[in-house]
Order: sequence, then structure tokens, then C-alpha cells
Amino acid sequence: MAIMTGAQILIESLLKEGVDVMFGYPGGVVLPIFDVLYDSKLKLTLTRHEQGAAHAADGYARATGKVGVCLSTSGPGATNLVTGIANAYMDSIPMVAITGQVKTFLIGNDAFQESDVTGITRSITKHNYLVKDIKDLAMIIREAFYIASTGRPGPVVIDLPVDVQTAKTEFIWPQKVSIRSYQPTVEGHLGQIKKAAKMLEKAEKPVLYIGGGVITAGAAQEVLSLAEKAKIPVTMTFMGLGAFPATHALSLGMLGMHGTAYANHAIMESDLILAVGARFDDRVTGRIDAFAPHAKIIHIDIDPTSISKNIRVDVPIVGDAKKTLKDILEYMKKAPDTTRWLQTIEQWKKQYPLVYQKDDKLRPQYIIEKINELTRGDAIITTEVGQNQMWSCLWYKHIKPRHWISSGGLGTMGFGFPAAIGAQMGCPGKLVIDIAGDGSIQMNIQEMATAVNNKLPVKIVILNNGYLGMVRQWQELFYKRRYSSTTLKNPDFVKLAEAYGAVGMRIAKKEDVEPALKKAFATDNVVVMDFIIEPEENVFPMVPAGEALNRMLGGMA
Repeated sequence: MAIMTGAQILIESLLKEGVDVMFGYPGGVVLPIFDVLYDSKLKLTLTRHEQGAAHAADGYARATGKVGVCLSTSGPGATNLVTGIANAYMDSIPMVAITGQVKTFLIGNDAFQESDVTGITRSITKHNYLVKDIKDLAMIIREAFYIASTGRPGPVVIDLPVDVQTAKTEFIWPQKVSIRSYQPTVEGHLGQIKKAAKMLEKAEKPVLYIGGGVITAGAAQEVLSLAEKAKIPVTMTFMGLGAFPATHALSLGMLGMHGTAYANHAIMESDLILAVGARFDDRVTGRIDAFAPHAKIIHIDIDPTSISKNIRVDVPIVGDAKKTLKDILEYMKKAPDTTRWLQTIEQWKKQYPLVYQKDDKLRPQYIIEKINELTRGDAIITTEVGQNQMWSCLWYKHIKPRHWISSGGLGTMGFGFPAAIGAQMGCPGKLVIDIAGDGSIQMNIQEMATAVNNKLPVKIVILNNGYLGMVRQWQELFYKRRYSSTTLKNPDFVKLAEAYGAVGMRIAKKEDVEPALKKAFATDNVVVMDFIIEPEENVFPMVPAGEALNRMLGGMA
């Protein structure tokens, strides 16, 4: 057995966990780790801000299905990770965040660059560790990756004091992990599965409602098989986009506040909802007491705390989505007769199509349609947060899992660009596009240096309307157009791109969109496309806060 320092044990343990890249930023108390990294085959991608490192690790995890890893120093370095950790927690993304800490005997003494990382992150992690004994380090790392990646995934923090990094001990790698208090249920209850199968057989207006848990479980094929066998229409949550092909005849698209009108009508008229890997969040349900008033609800989720948390469920099934759906398919002996139901849905699709004004003006929906047309739905799309995000949900046809990367639960502005960097690092052969607003792109625009210096040819599409668009839309609709602090005076994004060594392009005419996109996609460099769009274009449909799903605002800007 080799005698190693804590820093060496950390890096060797990460390699044994299959980590090939992590994202981070150096500082005083993590110098022992960075010194080991100097000679290691484990690559650290230097971001320009710790928040960028956390979001890059998050994007890497979403695109690859692996655990994303980020590293920071103590104090402000660690607190700069907090937003990214919270973002991963809200969206159930497997991530291990390693933070440096002051020497163990200084903890609690307000030492230089000390912060209570375990206390700060307790509510936004699946678990966190403060390592006080080097002999515990290898097992803690093993446990952290196990917790982060199993059950309902999420971030785990390892706070590592500098004296533990420099201490020495025998390195013993644990061959297995067994945590008595953490045993996720994988197999669904057979009686509940049989009951669900019988309910599906008898349903007249069933809807499959799927979320990000389908993607996590790798259950997209099982959803497709069930939908086609039973002829059940499928609606996706924001996090579930790509888990069922948007181009499929049974697809209803996204439901909820900015979902399609026909998805929302289907939910409200349904007599049976089979929810898989979704959590009935407020953006989906609208007014809870008016949600799906005629429907019985079957809910499959690996996290028992998510079941009946927001909406009463008739048949709860705790288990892995892939395994449980396979079992339901096996026990469902006949398909329900959904002929009339599907005819009604087709009528809704014709009555309430997604529309925007088709004219000579440069509108964001047209740009996203063109991106979809040129990529054939095969690009990895990340987004910032706001109107750009919702237009991307509605107008890009998401057909594959792990190709849609966006901040759902936390709604983090500045997420999309560093997440695109992480996705590009994890999927080097893919076209990765960050669809951004002119407000949110500036929150982590310093990561341009990270992308350029690492030769990561991410494409950035800025939908530049001169506003904080979604907030402005609410001010227009509900605050009598009193645009308080939502008007932006932006930098020259083309010159800014060029200053970083990227390629900058400005597009102001509709006829220039397709040539610009083609040129950008063919360019082996970071490309920033500054699209000057209609300033007061709105996102529709829209369910006002506190209203039922069928009380939508429609129309065009």
C-alpha cells in the first residue's frame, strides 16, 4: 500500500471514480491539490469564476450522464460555488463540489478566507462532508460519488482543510459503499404496478406526463414503447424535454406556464395521468386546487418525498423509472381505446397552434426555427434564463435526451454559457449552442476566455432586445408598462468577442439569419452571434401566476 498525502489521495480517488476532467479555480488553501494536478493525467479546466466552474460541471453532467466535478479554494471561492450547487440541487444533477478549507484547528476562529461551507450548503446538497481525518478521505470521496449519482441525483460537497491535504496516510481504496441510512428503492411495488397497468387499460383520456427523471433513469425508450403501445399522448416538463421526440405524433410538447395550449387542455380534461420522474412543481400545475380536476394520478418516482408533495396521488410507485415502466408494459395486457381522445387533441392542435407574427422583422422564434432546421435537432442546446429560454423550449424541436441543458428549478441567469463549456468538454464532437439573452449572457461572459483558451467551439446566439426581456414582459402585462430597471445599455458584443479571441457577428435582418448560422456552425472557434431582435416580442402562451392551466394568455407580441 502506498503512503500518500491527502491531496494525492484526492486526485487518485477521482481517477478511480472515472473522472477525466473537472472545473475549478486555484487559491491559497488548495495549492497542495493544484501541485498534485501539475503532474496528473486528470485535467482541470481553469474557469474565470468559481460560479462558472460549478455551472460547467453541471453542464458536463447533464450532457454525459457522469458526475460533474468542480474545485475551489476556501472562503469567497467556496461561496462563489453556492449558486451553482443550488442550481444542481434543484434540477437533480449529479455533482461533487470540492472546497478547500482553513486548517482544522483554525475552523471557527474567523481565519483568513474561512467560511462555514457545510453550514451554508446544508440545505442545497444531498449531503456534505467536512473532512477532519485523512484516514476518512478515500471513503468520503467514494461515498460522495455514490450519493451524488444514485437515487434522485444531486450535488455533494466535500470541504477539505489544507492540513488534511498535506497529512500522510496509507491509501486504501474502498471496493464498495454501504450506507445504512441511504438505500434508494429501485424496484417498484408489484401490487401498485399491476394496479397502474389495469388503470391504463381502462382509461379513456390518459396522458403521460414525464420529467427529468426519465432522462436520469435512461428511460426514454420505455416511455416511447408505452406511448406507442397504448396510444397515449405525452407531455414533457421543462426538464423532460428530449425524453420523448417533439416531432412524434403523440407529442404534446411542454406543459405549464409557458407550455402549449393543447398540452394544458389535455391535462385539464384527462381522466388518468401517469407521471414519471416529474415533481408537479408550481410552473406545471398552475393553481393547485384546479389542476387536472377529472384525473386519477399514478406517480412513479425514485424519490418518495416527491410523491404527493404538491398534488394528491392515487397510485404512488417508488422506484426506478426504467424498471417500473418495463414492468407496467409487461403487466398491461391490452391497450386502452384512445381514438376519440386523440381526435380531440388533434382538434386542439389545430385550434391552438404555436404562432408568431410572420413578417420582415427579425423575430426570435424565426431564429430558433432556423437553428432547429439547420441542426435537425441534433445539437446540444443550452440556454440562459428568461424569454430566450422559453422560446427555445417552444420553437426548437427537442428529440433526444441529454441535448437540452437549461436551469429549471432555480432559474439561474448566467447558467447557459458555462454549462455549454462543460457540455462541449464532455461531448467534444458535438455542436453546442448557447441561446442567450443580452442580459443573462453578461452574468458569466468572462468564461469566453475559458472557451477560447481551451479551443471549445461553443456557439452563442444572443437574442438582443435591449431589455431584461421576461421581467419586461411581466411589467408590460401586469404593471402597466412601467419598465423599472429592465432597459439595458449593452456593450458591443462583436468587439467584446473579438477582444477575447472569439469571432463576433451582428445580424439585424431576417434574410441574414440562415447565412450567419451556417457560417458560425462551420467556424472552428467560439462564435458570438448578436441578433438584434424586435424589442417587445413576448413569450406566448402564458398562464398568469396563480391561474389554472386552461386560463392562458395567447396571441402575439
